[in-house]
Amino acid sequence: MRKSLLASLALLLATSTAAFADGASDGVVKIGILNDQSGVYADFGGKSSVEAAKMAVEDFGGKVLGVPIEIVDADHQNKPDIASNIARQWYDTDKVDAIMELTTSSVALAVQAIAKEKKKIDIVTGAATTDLTGKQCSPYGFHWAYDTHALAVGTGGALVKQGGDTWFFLTADYAFGYSLEQQTSDFVKANGGKVVGSVRHPLSTNDFSSFLLQAQSSGAKVIGLANAGLDTSNAIKQASEFGITQGGQHLAALLFTLAEVHGLGLQAAQGLTLTEGYYWNLDDKSREFGKRFFARTGKMPNMIHTGTYSAVLQYLKAVQKAGTDDTEAVAKELHGMPVDDVFGRGGTVAPNGRMIHDMYLLQVKKPEESKEPWDYFNVLATIPGKEAYIDPAKSGCDLVKQ
Repeated sequence: MRKSLLASLALLLATSTAAFADGASDGVVKIGILNDQSGVYADFGGKSSVEAAKMAVEDFGGKVLGVPIEIVDADHQNKPDIASNIARQWYDTDKVDAIMELTTSSVALAVQAIAKEKKKIDIVTGAATTDLTGKQCSPYGFHWAYDTHALAVGTGGALVKQGGDTWFFLTADYAFGYSLEQQTSDFVKANGGKVVGSVRHPLSTNDFSSFLLQAQSSGAKVIGLANAGLDTSNAIKQASEFGITQGGQHLAALLFTLAEVHGLGLQAAQGLTLTEGYYWNLDDKSREFGKRFFARTGKMPNMIHTGTYSAVLQYLKAVQKAGTDDTEAVAKELHGMPVDDVFGRGGTVAPNGRMIHDMYLLQVKKPEESKEPWDYFNVLATIPGKEAYIDPAKSGCDLVKQ
């Protein structure tokens, strides 16, 4: 009797192990959207990214490998320690299979390090630093929507070509700001331009007066705003109050999206040059997605929202193709599968985890040029993915060397 019971238990254990190896462990595939939902980047990504993730799940069919797909979300408040605690709980206790979005570079770097340690997937759409696919790359980490190099090539390159050959930077005082300033500075100098100075400001700054006065007195033709979200919007508003643009200096919003243009308004934002990976009014395919998103959120999506949709959808395709939610198997499929959806058209994933896709150089329309609500951009150029992103072999990622 005892031997019979032991044999039955062994058979049950073997069957369960086999099922987990060739299917979804825990009977559910769980994806966490971790971002800023209450602070300076709440419109940039926020709850709208969560909604985009849910759209991807619905479009995929709601199940993968015969089990339900669940989206969980949390607000990291732009604090790496809070984000790290949430990530550890999600991975260890709540059995989350992948964490995505991760607005704010310091947060993204911290969570990617945890994901690497625990051999879990992370896909970043909200943060910008190239360190994610450079010196701090991970075999399980992916960078999806954009990065500081793509922004420097797009916005920085356009303004240098237009004669903006002297620059002064207003830079957010954390990893993202440093990376964006450095990437853009290198591009300006490589094209014969000069950086005459810079100043750093804390995240969530309300008063930019002292920083803007330094920029104004520098005499630089271009004031590069190496910040994002409400910080960029507030800097632009206050620059207008000081008459900086009226005095002939040009503002370069190095990370500015449709969401911030809407918040600022065309009157204040008109003429700004920026770079995004998606525009809802680009073509019929973009408009179809944009209108579905608008019906759910009351706003048109930017590249963070649509990039999150793409990342979730591609992860689910990889799980389906792998036949399991095992991290190693899914990461292998993510590296090998082409990306072809409303965001990543003809995209490819490099060995360092960088998803390479086209970017768009955009200029904010004058109010009288806008034909309908949210019709904010003229498309100046398409930047091919191979130009927008760093050659993986030169990224500093040890995975590429291997």
